[in-house]
Amino acid sequence: MRAGAGPEFCRRPRGVLRGAALTLVFAGVIGTAAATGALPRQQDPREIPAAAPSPRTVTAAGTVDREALAQAAAQAVADGKSGKKAAEEFVSRSGDRWGAVYDKREYAEFEQTLDGAYTGVGLSARRGADGRVEISRIRVGGPAERAGLRVGDRLTAIDGRPVGGLSVSEIVSLLRGKGVTGSTVALGVERGRAGWTETLRRARLVTDPVTVRRLADGTVLIRVAAFTKGTGERVRQAVRTAPARAGVLLDLRGNSGGLVAEAATAASAFFDGGLVATYDVDGTQHAVYAESGGDTVRPLVALIDGGTMSAAELLTGALQDRGRAVTVGSRTFGKGSVQMPSTLPDGSVAELTVGHYRTPAGHAVDGHGITPDVAVDARAEGAEERARTVLSGLGGAS
Repeated sequence: MRAGAGPEFCRRPRGVLRGAALTLVFAGVIGTAAATGALPRQQDPREIPAAAPSPRTVTAAGTVDREALAQAAAQAVADGKSGKKAAEEFVSRSGDRWGAVYDKREYAEFEQTLDGAYTGVGLSARRGADGRVEISRIRVGGPAERAGLRVGDRLTAIDGRPVGGLSVSEIVSLLRGKGVTGSTVALGVERGRAGWTETLRRARLVTDPVTVRRLADGTVLIRVAAFTKGTGERVRQAVRTAPARAGVLLDLRGNSGGLVAEAATAASAFFDGGLVATYDVDGTQHAVYAESGGDTVRPLVALIDGGTMSAAELLTGALQDRGRAVTVGSRTFGKGSVQMPSTLPDGSVAELTVGHYRTPAGHAVDGHGITPDVAVDARAEGAEERARTVLSGLGGAS
């Protein structure tokens, strides 16, 4: 199973997140990669039994009827049609706002992002309040930066196709093409009143999701851009090796999520065990726990914004609810739904919502986000300085 933000209810199984299968699809990120998160295997998607179509395509919990979807895709294949296209139409009618369908190649590329590598143009994008698609992040040294594109530029078309009516999975697919390094993609771009077409050449990009810096006042700044494989342990190592009295500023701004197992490992850097989040899958409750042995004393501030999503919100919620950190910034994105992959007859994969997660105090995240303890404009120049001021008040400067 895979989930886009989600997290098991019972006593703590130490290896609960190993052999991950539940992924969190963060549909708010529609650029370089859809971030994902992994949870324990509940049922292999290929083991879902065939059944007669249900009269409802959406369950009482607002999730897609997976059996009906599998049958619709199988029928399309039997009729000589595209199972993927039939699945996309089914999901689009279902009301599952986070549902997406990928062919084999797209899904293989999608999963490679968990290793921190992908083929693309080095930009992330999101829909603004006005519904238009805008660039939210530019990768340093990537094709988009070399072409002069900037955060805030608007995307109007990809290879001549307007993006306004496209789904998230379609936009991702068009940006990535066939995943061939050196292939080109033409982007329609707007900046202010100016508009032009920019042709970029796709490249194989390797991300470094964790950066650690020692600031002049002694603060250890740990920036986590996404929870790809190995991220959690790198956060733990950064905390273990930090000077004894140094406070930690954990910068989660723009963190599009990732593997829930990695977010739980990162949480273990600051907790001595205990609950990180709860989640439900088809009505069955589960929980995610931190491992023991974390630093529970060191002053900690988490810096968040509207781009803090899914697995990053899971970590933020645990730090806030359990009183381990002061959160500074602006309200987070609000992606707290859990997706599970279902393999269809033609080999394509449908990521479907199966439930939602909650913070340790029971707060729902999906559609709500997390409100920071100290509200500041997280995009403003002084946001980091304000967070450091808060941290110094906790005794974090040395």
